[in-house]
Amino acid sequence: MQVFGDYQDQLTDGTEYLVLCFSPSARPLKERWRNNGLSAGFMADYMATFFTGDSRGIKSAVNFIANELLENAMKYYDYSTDIPITISLYLLSDKLVFRTTNAINRSYVQGYQDLIQVLLSGDPEELYFQQVEHNHAQPDLPQSGLGFLTMINDYQATLGWRFMPLLMQPQQVEVATMVQLPSGSL
Repeated sequence: MQVFGDYQDQLTDGTEYLVLCFSPSARPLKERWRNNGLSAGFMADYMATFFTGDSRGIKSAVNFIANELLENAMKYYDYSTDIPITISLYLLSDKLVFRTTNAINRSYVQGYQDLIQVLLSGDPEELYFQQVEHNHAQPDLPQSGLGFLTMINDYQATLGWRFMPLLMQPQQVEVATMVQLPSGSL
């Protein structure tokens, strides 16, 4: 098992949480894409009920982050496995925590970890602008990190990842991605 960034397995002080599971191999990815937005919207509406006053900011943050995490989980999922994709949202006393899990092919692990190292070690604003320019020059780039950089820059999110080999399926690795939003950024 390898951990990067601010990742925690145990979330014990949660008062409320929501977990959605998807079986991505049941339908083609193009048919699932619309469901990502619907699921993210549902999560945003659900979480907004726990906040008093104007909930547009919380709904916008939850919708954006949940949608980005679901899109990444679906896009990089190893469809040769039957392990479901999950997204969880926890309301803790001082923050919101998102966690997705999905299985990826072992051959993608090093490239993903290299991207994570860049995200964690660089200046997020500078990396964002560099990546926008790079994506403009090379629009077919498979991994850009713009969604993660937007989470950091726009929502003061902290990110973490856990990579865990799957013993029963040696060609797959379970990736858990965690995004934490401090309550002050909501």
